[in-house]
Amino acid sequence: MRRLATVLLCALAFAMPLLAAAGERPTLASYHAATGEDAWAGGVRMIPIHTPHGDFRVWTKRVGHNPRIKVLLLHGGPGGTHEAFEAFDSFLPADGIEYYYYDQLGSYYSDQPKDMTPFLNIDHYVEEVEQVRQALGLDRGNFFLLGHSWGGILGIEYALKYPQHLKGLVVSNMMSSIPAYNRYARDVLMPQMDQAALKEILALEAAKRYDDPRYEELLAPFYEAHFLRRPMAQWPEPVLRAFGRHLNKAVYVPMQGPSEMGASGVLVDWDRTDDLEKIAVPTLVIGAEHDTMDPKWMRMMAGRLPHGDFLYLPNSGHMAMYDDQQAYFTGLLAWLHKVDEAR
Repeated sequence: MRRLATVLLCALAFAMPLLAAAGERPTLASYHAATGEDAWAGGVRMIPIHTPHGDFRVWTKRVGHNPRIKVLLLHGGPGGTHEAFEAFDSFLPADGIEYYYYDQLGSYYSDQPKDMTPFLNIDHYVEEVEQVRQALGLDRGNFFLLGHSWGGILGIEYALKYPQHLKGLVVSNMMSSIPAYNRYARDVLMPQMDQAALKEILALEAAKRYDDPRYEELLAPFYEAHFLRRPMAQWPEPVLRAFGRHLNKAVYVPMQGPSEMGASGVLVDWDRTDDLEKIAVPTLVIGAEHDTMDPKWMRMMAGRLPHGDFLYLPNSGHMAMYDDQQAYFTGLLAWLHKVDEAR
């Protein structure tokens, strides 16, 4: 009898994902079922990436099962890591959302080529995302892309090139124009700073003394006001890992520049504002009042998108998923289910 009960329980565990595929939200058993080729490794896979400059591997980790809603997370930086998204663990599993952590090439958990120069461009990373999508088996029936900061640039570019594969797009805390981002920093944020400190910051940048402890000390008030709105001593450990101990500056500085106080690298002229109307997939833009990005610009983006929605967070900075977690995740989860139920 005990053996029969065990067999029935095992059969039920394997059947639950199939039942969920019929349209019901995953049950606890189906969401956590130990199925799939990555189950033996706790959802972790090193995915092969083919490039004109060699073959590499990038790190991914699946959490949960939901045949209708699968969210691939694109981290910020560039050169950051998936770790800044770890707050999602406190909200998405309880709502039955399947999601994937992913470290882009050059990031801490993925391969880090000695010479990153051939890969420091948007086209490379768009094609990398597409190869990751294919390897994970994501498609238009379930594939949501969520990009935060630099990941938002990547998400916009992917949606413009591969819209046929997407069910929905989330652009979190990212403007559609780097020149506009730089104008906002220069005209709005920098005048709010201590002007003597700003002068010293700019002098250190001109001398390329980005690793000088004084440079980081001077930037701290700006980060505490606009990046994550708590004293740095109180910042969550995943953020400290992602943007402190594990940030690859060989990617970050050439592409973004030395800090979040504007961009000066490869991305400096990027602007897709006039192309937003071409993104036909449902898109949620998330903007915050105290962000390094202009919240009015992000609201405008949602209006320019054919199927755009805007989530405004009045109490948040750039890391809105930490500054105002309840509002961020309540809005995100409601939107994911709205899009799923409409398609």
